[in-house]
Amino acid sequence: MSALNSPYWFEVAVIFGITAVGNIVMGHFEAGVPKWRRVLKIFLIAAMGVVISATAGRGWFFVLLGAVSTAVGVIHFWWLPKHGINGWTGEPRDRYYALRGWK
Repeated sequence: MSALNSPYWFEVAVIFGITAVGNIVMGHFEAGVPKWRRVLKIFLIAAMGVVISATAGRGWFFVLLGAVSTAVGVIHFWWLPKHGINGWTGEPRDRYYALRGWK
């Protein structure tokens, strides 16, 4: 069976598309994370999305996507500014790196 005949290609495409845009726009927030962990995270999220879609249905995949998007919004627009860090730029970098435990 080819990938396009798989019923879950759409979920994978959505996850990888969001990840591509997210890495371009917000990749500076992951500067201290090893590359292998960043790649592994993408594949684990894609697998989780397919498993949820396969077991609970595509609607629940989009519920999960909305919940994760909400959590990311809360972190970037409330929690980071609460700790004195710009949620869009990650500045001041020294404060953000200290929050993440990086040097």
